[in-house]
Amino acid sequence: FSMNKRVLVIGDLCTDVFIYGKASRLCPDIPAPVLKPSKVVEDLGMAGNVVKNFKSLGLDVEFIHNTEKTIKKIRYVDEQTNHTFLRVDEGDETEEGFIAGNCYHRPSEYDAIVISDYCKGFVTESIIRYCCEHNPNVFIDTKKVLGDFCKKAKIIKINEPEYNDLKGKINEEEWKENLIVTLGKQGCRWKGCIYAAFEVEVFDLCGAGDSFLAALVYKYLETNCIMESIMFANDMASQVVQKRGVVACFSRTNGDGEEELVKKINA
Repeated sequence: FSMNKRVLVIGDLCTDVFIYGKASRLCPDIPAPVLKPSKVVEDLGMAGNVVKNFKSLGLDVEFIHNTEKTIKKIRYVDEQTNHTFLRVDEGDETEEGFIAGNCYHRPSEYDAIVISDYCKGFVTESIIRYCCEHNPNVFIDTKKVLGDFCKKAKIIKINEPEYNDLKGKINEEEWKENLIVTLGKQGCRWKGCIYAAFEVEVFDLCGAGDSFLAALVYKYLETNCIMESIMFANDMASQVVQKRGVVACFSRTNGDGEEELVKKINA
């Protein structure tokens, strides 16, 4: 199924790297497990994962992202238990953001704009404000403290720890119409109501928020109903948390069958 809608995604791009292996013993001189790597899985992360989810749902998007440096999130994982021993981030220093006025894209030409802002410096308050003022369907996932720059957004999605960090910094009553708070296995909260998630065995939470956001926007463009979109997004998120690594809604193979790269490590 392909939807004839134009969507623009703006955000921080990274490469998610999963180094899987076996950890069957402890290091003799320090209390740390010894991981013997067997394979490396690489895929697009952060805003790139939002784009991947849109593509997996059958929706083509345009993507504006950071290009000056490569951000990597490297995870060392026991392949049997899926336990992550360590995450190493590379190249995640902040960078100068792009200027809305220099962007050839016209926000009003898109059916929706999705902003995936991990606060690496690429997405500024000015670009968020610019998009919100020129498009009625701006969906935002941001780690910034909410303010006037995003007040006109259709929906702002944050997780529960981010919401807790905002307490005392915003007037919650002013944001209840356009703020969705994801609550993990409990689902999400919108306008004071809890929308329960499907009860599934959670295997890996990586990328679930990106899948929720993409599914939410996708369904809203189809139905123009936030409530129905939330239920669809909960469904999609419940699918991806049952799979290993960062995967997309309706995944066809490993990842989405197009972006993921698996490297075998010779013993």
